Amino acid sequence: MTATLWAFVFAQMMMGAFDTIYHHEGTQRLAWRPEQATELRLHGLRNLVYAAMFLALGWAEPHGAWAAALMVLMAGEMLITLWDFVEEDRSRHLPATERVTHTLLTLNYGVILTLLIPVLWNWARLPTALPGAWHGLMSWFCLIASVGVVISGLRDLAAARRCPRLVPAPAAALAEALMGRWRILVTGGTGFIGSRLVEALAAAGHEVTVLTRDPAKAAPLAITGRVRVIATLDAIAADEPFDAVVNLAGEPISDTPWTRAKRIRIVRSRLAATYALLRLMHRLERKPGVFVSGSAIGAYGLRDDEELREGDAGTPCFSRRVCLTWERAARRAEAEGVRTVLLRTGLVLDGSGGMLARMLAPFEFGLGGRFGDGRHWMSWIHRDDLVRMIVHALATPALCGPMNGTAPQPVTNRQFTAALGRALRRPALIPIPGLPLRLALGAFAEELLLAGQRVLPGAALASGFRFLYPDIDTALAAITGRLPARAPRAIRRPTLQTRTHA
Repeated sequence: MTATLWAFVFAQMMMGAFDTIYHHEGTQRLAWRPEQATELRLHGLRNLVYAAMFLALGWAEPHGAWAAALMVLMAGEMLITLWDFVEEDRSRHLPATERVTHTLLTLNYGVILTLLIPVLWNWARLPTALPGAWHGLMSWFCLIASVGVVISGLRDLAAARRCPRLVPAPAAALAEALMGRWRILVTGGTGFIGSRLVEALAAAGHEVTVLTRDPAKAAPLAITGRVRVIATLDAIAADEPFDAVVNLAGEPISDTPWTRAKRIRIVRSRLAATYALLRLMHRLERKPGVFVSGSAIGAYGLRDDEELREGDAGTPCFSRRVCLTWERAARRAEAEGVRTVLLRTGLVLDGSGGMLARMLAPFEFGLGGRFGDGRHWMSWIHRDDLVRMIVHALATPALCGPMNGTAPQPVTNRQFTAALGRALRRPALIPIPGLPLRLALGAFAEELLLAGQRVLPGAALASGFRFLYPDIDTALAAITGRLPARAPRAIRRPTLQTRTHA
């Protein structure tokens, strides 16, 4: 075992750790994607093989049959990796950084084999024995890497067993309240909320046009044949009929700290999309019947324990300025005779995206806990209930103006983290102090992580909307696979026909 060989082994450890933490757990969140069960099994098996390899090389000198067994394990790792490549290409789109990392891991492993196989071949000719060995610091690195890949491997195997329970409710059921066949324009249709809305509308038989800056990202949505993807509103002719417009486009507000440039993008992106839609509505020969425009409960500012409904005022902060500016722009559609609903969304929960998706991995490893003192309120809603609420707003002529997109039972941050711990069967005892968050993230931490609002869905409930997931335990149990996803009761729908305005 030469210093050159150990250098390549160490590089394999570091690149593997980066791939697992950054890609598998971070950006891709494979353990919470129901379609990745096979890939997770392959990762689990490969990690257990690596654990045996690291221990054998770091703390022993395998001779005879032990050396032969190690060579068989290394050949098995190659077969698992090839199978994994095929499965990844079949089941998901890999980001460029992950493809590069996998290429480097494969090349590096090839060098390791080139240097190690002659050594193992010579050891295999010796009498079978497993004498101990000591390689200084590298022995400790091998032990640490072995423990890490064993934990990761067992977790991946357990996650693969969980995958069938993560399959979401049938999408079509979420849009059954919308009778007939509607023609609907959706902006932000490739995002966390918009993609599920488009899926539901298309599955229910409606004709959906999705405006996106990245048509390639929206390509999977068009497979059904009921989704048209456009890159500019100029592609819509003046005589095209639309029954509804849903505007969910805008710079993500919770993915990075609020630098000055980020704040400008947050505001400008929302106004640009809204004004573009207003210009479209103005030139359409037949105006859409309803316009649902995104907003957020940040419109109420930072509040304490008071219960808030649509008619309540707010306190000044950046989130409130963004929401009110966005809402004022959207309300200009009323001058075109278009019923306008301002959807003030709370914390949207689902394992496939949003803030909860970023919390699942640390909580599953027992590293979760409250933010600050945990007393601030979190007004949340399950993503499927929010999609159903958007459909309800489209289908309910009496709804206009602000509508809170939140569940009827908001919780404090302390209650939320305890509920997430229960759903994952893990302790949630490691708090994140508020002061470091404030110092590092400023207003971003103050408004999104350490303060909140106790918002109730007054308008939705008054108009007859009923929640599938009214309480946090039921919602998180469904998201984490402890309960099956729920679908609305089947609604007998008439034969599809084009909706017409009175």
